[in-house]
Amino acid sequence: MGLRPNLLTRRAAGVASTTLALLLSTAVVGVVPAASAFSAAPAEGCVEPADVHSNARLKAGVHGMHEPNELTAAQVREREADLAAVLAERARFRAGAGAVAPLATVTIPVVVHVIQKDSTRAGGNIPDSMINQQISVLNQAYSGATGGAATSFGFQLQKINRVTNASWYPIVQGSSAERSMKTSLRQGGKNTLNIYLGQLSNGLLGWATFPKSTLDPMDGVVVLNESLPGGTTTNYNKGYTGTHEIGHWLNLYHTFQGGCSGSGDSVSDTPAEASPASGCPTGRDTCTAPGLDPIHNFMDYSYDSCMYEFTPGQASRMLTAWNAYRAA
Repeated sequence: MGLRPNLLTRRAAGVASTTLALLLSTAVVGVVPAASAFSAAPAEGCVEPADVHSNARLKAGVHGMHEPNELTAAQVREREADLAAVLAERARFRAGAGAVAPLATVTIPVVVHVIQKDSTRAGGNIPDSMINQQISVLNQAYSGATGGAATSFGFQLQKINRVTNASWYPIVQGSSAERSMKTSLRQGGKNTLNIYLGQLSNGLLGWATFPKSTLDPMDGVVVLNESLPGGTTTNYNKGYTGTHEIGHWLNLYHTFQGGCSGSGDSVSDTPAEASPASGCPTGRDTCTAPGLDPIHNFMDYSYDSCMYEFTPGQASRMLTAWNAYRAA
């Protein structure tokens, strides 16, 4: 893997979006609902699978595998160019009469779909208490209560939708069954977060779509049911898989995106990281650029017990993307 010269390279790549986020987020204060999106990369699914496995979180023991369709440098450049173009267009619109002020704080409505093979816990029928705990974990993580930067986002559970359908269980990423499931069940507009819970294929903990300008019926987050708080998935049962995947839904890349070279995750305050972390490897430093690997970041692959933070740059990037894509 190539070496990244220093953190200034990444800071230069991220400064435009960070500056725009500050401009877009200071005009209005208040709690408001939100909206959906992704730029140039295609939506997840069996027909156009190019963006979802790039955000799939893997269990320990699978990290050595290359994720199918991991984002390439060209895909990242295309996404970043699209984000810049959308922000510029929105800025031009706001300069005219009747412009809508950007959002500074956001409450995201959440619809949770529990996909079951049968009515047993082993068949996917997890209790409501685990889902409510997951929402609590999200609000703690995104508010900064776990020790990281506070973001602009909060989450409000609107509905739990239970569906017994053995043909959708387990949920297989990129399959026609996944597409059928999502197109049948998805609710709300671009601002509504749809979470699909079930047993997953191929040792995956979860996956998500990136935001884009038009509402995609595939939009949403898929999470292993037993990774919710109190679940049975060892080392991944504190609810941070959901936290991680929603980060993608809000336009964050992995901390190890691009390795040690280039613009990395397009956030200036996450140190470069050559590869995903596994476990909780204190003091890990895989790049020559300044800073230890961000193993405590929700967008790495560390154990849940090791994760506790987003950075201010990630918080800014998420709000920028929200205002560009998901906000009305």
